[in-house]
Amino acid sequence: MNRSRRNFLKSGAFAIAGAALLPEALRAANSSRPILGIQLYSVRDDMKKDPAGTLRQLAGMGYRNVEHANYKDRKFYGYSAAEFKKLLDGLELKMYSGHTVLRKDHWDATRKDFTDEWKHTVEDAAAVGQRFVISPWLDESLRKTYDGFMAYMEVFNKCGELCKKSGMKFGYHNHDFEFSTQLNGKKLFDLILQHTDPKLVAQQLDIGNMYHAGGIAMDILQKYPRRFELMHVKDEIKSADKGEMGGGYESTVLGKGIIPVKEVINLGVKAGGTQYFIVEQESYQGRSPLDCAKDDYSAMKGWGF
Repeated sequence: MNRSRRNFLKSGAFAIAGAALLPEALRAANSSRPILGIQLYSVRDDMKKDPAGTLRQLAGMGYRNVEHANYKDRKFYGYSAAEFKKLLDGLELKMYSGHTVLRKDHWDATRKDFTDEWKHTVEDAAAVGQRFVISPWLDESLRKTYDGFMAYMEVFNKCGELCKKSGMKFGYHNHDFEFSTQLNGKKLFDLILQHTDPKLVAQQLDIGNMYHAGGIAMDILQKYPRRFELMHVKDEIKSADKGEMGGGYESTVLGKGIIPVKEVINLGVKAGGTQYFIVEQESYQGRSPLDCAKDDYSAMKGWGF
């Protein structure tokens, strides 16, 4: 896609034209004040080298909420759930959500139950204080046939039931293929929204991942009102190479790209049912990830957070 910023805005900006970002009238649309956080994948190399020091720097910038992207062998960035919660508590940080892929082999179709590995994932998420267990991927094998895909949407709902037992919700996070792939004439994204129970399965809308595949965040928020409890806040620019997902675009500091981020956030609060706004930046144009995280925080504060 080669839409200009002006053309991009036309698709939905008129619904909120002239409105200031996050005024009191919009805050009242949600029962709770919007929550700002950062996806730790934004500083993945720093987290790999020094998790505690990196979290300390993020807290020093002003972030009070983080979202993990590293859970393996029952550990978050090498820490047990109890250890990681203690680290977060010491820095006055919360982690309401985290990314862990729900794989096909996590569901035992014969027993009609989840494996112990996935049950441990949910157990540890609850122990560290999460409210959402978010799967950020859907294996290609699960999106080849309509019937197979529909069957896995039922697994999504069952996972929602499992998470509910621990006081959480299961969630799904989009990339680009949900908008470029169709089954029975319908985009995967529409099938996901139409065949998951919103009481059990939350949606985390990544407003940048979808762009090159034809997904327009403003349109989606209006098509599916109050379905997006979480949002990945991201801006995009043309990439010198294939970009982050092969679509020719890469993320950049908020407010520097082609996505109308302020307007999308505003509509998320007003119509999308969004409470958790998670900053994510995956490319840095030669700057350090932590410097970009600081500028992203400043942009969000300037927009009313």
